[in-house]
Amino acid sequence: MLDPGPERTIYLAGELFSVKHLSGNAALADHLAAASGGRFRGVLPQDLPQAGSAHAIRDQDLWALLGCDGAVFNYDGLELDSGTVVEYLFAKFADIPAVLVRTDFRQGGDQKGGDPWNLMNSFYPRTATVLLNSMQIYQEQLGGGLGPSGAADAVIRRVAGEICAALEKVLAIPPVLARGLGPGVYDWLALMPGFANLPAARDEATRLYREKVAKGLL
Repeated sequence: MLDPGPERTIYLAGELFSVKHLSGNAALADHLAAASGGRFRGVLPQDLPQAGSAHAIRDQDLWALLGCDGAVFNYDGLELDSGTVVEYLFAKFADIPAVLVRTDFRQGGDQKGGDPWNLMNSFYPRTATVLLNSMQIYQEQLGGGLGPSGAADAVIRRVAGEICAALEKVLAIPPVLARGLGPGVYDWLALMPGFANLPAARDEATRLYREKVAKGLL
């Protein structure tokens, strides 16, 4: 059996306001682990403590994202979830390899023949896009004799497989952030969001930067 490579933590971002969102994100994490032979371990924002202020919840999500090796951002919906978009841009400031995934067959945005969302969300380095028509895949699986739950599971399996391939692609892309700039950029990422306890935030950002360099991610 081929060595799948070192384990990589993958932040799974998306709207998390209903049982469908929560269960879908959890199922995706399980299927990513299975499809990658355990290489990709999902980090779920919904698993983080939700007690405390809105500011505290935002902070813990950003720290969880910054500490991951890569990230997947769910770009479904007629309008992209604003929190997910903020997290994606924060990931790009940190030069985190990212995958944008859309399984929503509805079209949108302002790009002719490009991504089905606003062009300001496109063209960033170390990013791959996965576009799938989940309804089409579901109908095909349903027509193949699977029941509704089996067809739904097959859709998530397909999505996870595509995301795994995209993650391998972006993780193999060399960093954009130059070594000479990295410490200053990560120090700014500790300053810019207005984290509580600024001295500790700067120490943590420095630690995470050094950890990513040691892993060959930066």
